[in-house]
Amino acid sequence: MARLLLVRHGESTWNARGRWQGWADPPLSDLGRAQAEAAAPAAAPIDAVVSSDLQRALVTAELMAAVLEIEDVHVEQDLRERDVGDFTGLTRDEIEERWPGVLSDVAASIARDPRFGESVEQLATRVNAALARLGATFAGQRVLVVTHGGVVRNLERSFGVEPDPLPNLAGRELRVDPETGAVEAGERVLLLSPEDVPVTVPKQL
Repeated sequence: MARLLLVRHGESTWNARGRWQGWADPPLSDLGRAQAEAAAPAAAPIDAVVSSDLQRALVTAELMAAVLEIEDVHVEQDLRERDVGDFTGLTRDEIEERWPGVLSDVAASIARDPRFGESVEQLATRVNAALARLGATFAGQRVLVVTHGGVVRNLERSFGVEPDPLPNLAGRELRVDPETGAVEAGERVLLLSPEDVPVTVPKQL
């Protein structure tokens, strides 16, 4: 089995402003960089580091890898955040002003109107394929995987768990069968204490 620790990236500049990101690529804030470095020791021991291709995740992964003395970060594009379509760059208040009531059931809204981004099924298909690839590549290893809140929370829903909001540098342990790609859910993990380094808890997907 491959043991994967999926975690949400550090705070981005758009997290700090409450803007929905999706496939947009804002950088980490200074706080986000500090969060990544502070959280790294709690992830150990780690054999490899993998990241989404979006810079808020990739820079988080690179900073953590440096602390953990892991040389390379493997990039997996299919672990990027859910595409949020026309919500991209907007705050919750701005979304509600433009499309009243659309956030009461985001999944249903997206299913009705593809302008609002990827469906649950589309997100699950690409993420599950990425996890299967990681399971085969890193069989027998423990891997830190830096991804996004929407990715982790959608996985949790697929496990039958209604997820709580996911702070920065929090996530979930997974076990992936290297032959079948089957995924088993482990425990929620918090790598940072809010008392040590503040964290952002998104009110999004």
